[in-house]
Amino acid sequence: MGTYAQNTSVPSERTRAEIEKTLERYGATTFSYARQAERAMVLFVMNGRQIRFTMDLPTTSDFARTPTGRSRTREAAATEASKAERQRWRALLLIVKAKLEAVESGIVTFEEEFLAHTLLPSGNTVYEDLNERITDAYVQGTVAPLQIGRASE
Repeated sequence: MGTYAQNTSVPSERTRAEIEKTLERYGATTFSYARQAERAMVLFVMNGRQIRFTMDLPTTSDFARTPTGRSRTREAAATEASKAERQRWRALLLIVKAKLEAVESGIVTFEEEFLAHTLLPSGNTVYEDLNERITDAYVQGTVAPLQIGRASE
């Protein structure tokens, strides 16, 4: 099975605009996009929460060689990096739409679905603050065995 949208020709700018329109349609009150050299962020406010998705972007050096190890020209590597960037933007659109539809359908709450990406007063997301502690708990074996239902029940 191939990577989702691996051959898309939809420009990244168009996909970002589609993400913004989707967020507006589901009730986002604020939208922002930022980009650094190898990273992009989509930020929005919805249901009284500030949400941030951060995505690493491919670079030309990531594609300096083919999957079989052959060298690529700088132009060929740039073409592959651009293709991979378009794919990642399409994948981000897909996940945002899926999360919003899951909330709209009542499968999950907004807070459940977007918790990891919710900004805290520190400027970090919940994921950024908790990931290391969760990983440590699993490595140390302090997580309770899998249970059906909630631990508090």
